[in-house]
Amino acid sequence: MYFYSVITIPMHYKNERIIIREFTPKEFLLFSTLFENENVTRYLPYKTPEEYKEMFDKALADYEAGPFSRWGIFSTQNNDFVGMCLARIFLDNPDQLEIGYTLGENYWGKGLGTEVCKALIDYCFSLNLKKDIVAVTDLDNIGSQKVLLNNNFKRIENLMREDRDRELAYFILQKEYKSEKKTI
Repeated sequence: MYFYSVITIPMHYKNERIIIREFTPKEFLLFSTLFENENVTRYLPYKTPEEYKEMFDKALADYEAGPFSRWGIFSTQNNDFVGMCLARIFLDNPDQLEIGYTLGENYWGKGLGTEVCKALIDYCFSLNLKKDIVAVTDLDNIGSQKVLLNNNFKRIENLMREDRDRELAYFILQKEYKSEKKTI
């Protein structure tokens, strides 16, 4: 188990199209609707309602422990549930932070993945943990790979996980990137 002496900064992000915020305990049914579409779950390792409930309960518990968890993504226009995202210590390398997101299919191809990715990057760097940020995708998930590349991640060697029967595409955004980033 890893402990960090960081100031817990709650995740709350808002722009003109999306809000990223903590789920409330009453939103489990809403959360679980994300996993009803086979196109959405095709690249995810979680497959059962029990796993979704466990994931949701862990997210709620993580809000207290901070600073990492899963959060809901909602539309600013109508408060529709768009998807979820996460930031956590990377299970394969505790010296790295992992980000990820899952969007409902009706929100694909609208640039929301890029916005969520940018928000997660900013959140992770705001914690000042001096860690690289990584993301993994299924090798066939070209859309998410493009989002990562457009957010200055670099593709490195593929990764094999015990819970998967195939390799995953592995991307990294090095901590030095934030200090090199030009401000306009």
